[in-house]
Amino acid sequence: MLNRLLPFFISFLMPLLTQAQPYDLVIKNGRVVDGTGNPWVYADVAIQNGRIVQVGVVPAADAKRTIDATGLIVAPGFIDVHTHVEGSLEVQPGAPNFIYDGVTTMITGNCGGSSANLRTFFDTLRMQGISVNLGSLIGHNTVRMRVMKMAFREPTAREQTEMEALVEQAMKDGAVGLSTGLIYTPGTYARTPEVVNLAKMASRYGGVYASHIRNEGQNVKQAIEEAIQISREAKIPVEISHFKVASKPLWGKSTETVELVEAARREGLDVTVDQYPYTASSTSLESIVPSWALADGDSAVLNRFRDPVTRAKIRTEMLDGLARNLRKNYDYAVVASYKPDTTFNGLSISAINEKMGRKRSAATEADLIMELMERAQLKRIQMVYHTMSETDVETILRYPNTMIASDAGVAKLGVGMPHPRAYGTNARVLGRYVRERHVIPLEEAIRRMTSLPAQRFRLQDRGLLRPGYAADIVLFDEKAVSDKATYDLPHAYTTGISWVLVNGTPVVENNQHTGKRPGQVLLGPGYSKK
Repeated sequence: MLNRLLPFFISFLMPLLTQAQPYDLVIKNGRVVDGTGNPWVYADVAIQNGRIVQVGVVPAADAKRTIDATGLIVAPGFIDVHTHVEGSLEVQPGAPNFIYDGVTTMITGNCGGSSANLRTFFDTLRMQGISVNLGSLIGHNTVRMRVMKMAFREPTAREQTEMEALVEQAMKDGAVGLSTGLIYTPGTYARTPEVVNLAKMASRYGGVYASHIRNEGQNVKQAIEEAIQISREAKIPVEISHFKVASKPLWGKSTETVELVEAARREGLDVTVDQYPYTASSTSLESIVPSWALADGDSAVLNRFRDPVTRAKIRTEMLDGLARNLRKNYDYAVVASYKPDTTFNGLSISAINEKMGRKRSAATEADLIMELMERAQLKRIQMVYHTMSETDVETILRYPNTMIASDAGVAKLGVGMPHPRAYGTNARVLGRYVRERHVIPLEEAIRRMTSLPAQRFRLQDRGLLRPGYAADIVLFDEKAVSDKATYDLPHAYTTGISWVLVNGTPVVENNQHTGKRPGQVLLGPGYSKK
């Protein structure tokens, strides 16, 4: 209760405490879009001690420093609810690809994969400093691996209890909820009751359930229904990650998948979704291979690949999957990062097959996929998959309960061929879908990037430009903001976002990263100091 009331106490007391001294910073002459979805207004924003203390008319003389925002939009900092920054944020704590795209807060630990020890992870980030605020989910796959490794079976009662205890500890360590990646191993081996019981534990501590659902193609409706069932049985808010229709025969069916979510909400279930605004996804190469073939550890997987009979069975299932999705080959699957041979980066599986002088056939390409995995010693091979339609992207974007998310990590400039969403997700929405295609209004787009995700993940003092709230603020030119990253040339920062403040400190100042690290670790409602 105290956390919920804190912004209101601050908004009442802050003007009284700061009357006798100038504000640290005042943003003047900008058009304020406050994050509620309301129309923009001309207003000044005053900041003191990292928090917003006034929105309205503020004399310049009352400020130690003034930013002239003439011609610019002043908005809350963007909150990216779906990232994967474990390992990369520690290496690049400035998170430039996110910061230049206006992101001031991110949620990591998605798709079932998180740090196994969140308390240690958080302590590391605090000690080194980070430029963005960060909260984390606890990943189901991470928990299952610790208890069951890669076992393809249901947990015993003891194993289930151990997994629940790990989720409980993570919630006490500050997790904002539980995530699943039911399309990935070992999550794909889990049945619904296993997940429900873990979600109940997260719910007990005020957490959210975020899910990369079990299928995003032919069985996407059943997968959505499973997420809704988990919400119903565990009594937990559900966030369906990177909502999409990734199967050519189902293109245009997003109206039906959106309706499944809306029907759940009419039932009284708190279900929302997030989306990256692109027609291609990005995940590992192993997602093409039947999950049963990836069970029981690396040696077992390699033995299956090398056994002619088992290999033929794997190949047949892979080809069946192609046929169900009306595809003749793997030209839609493009390598983003392949460490054993970087000349493959940016090439499709079909192109690599041709480059190697092999027979042009889907079967040969299926064998090539297994060979590439063997050569990489089964380590992750990042891919970009062109599987979606523009019509579905826009339909999902129009849905009021859709948030914007990158599904990215901290990119290393010039390394590999990552998905362009790592650099330009928010700018793409503001430039392409707001300014150019008029899919949603500016104020609505900003609501989806700010107050809606703050509400979803219970970030009580973020996502709005209001007195008492943290001074996470973005200034941009709505006529110029643009994503520059493409599939062919993905390493390009967003342009048009000239200022980014995190907790009142400029991290981007006149289009340049300052190198400052004012970000905070944001802890979930179940956090305990013990």
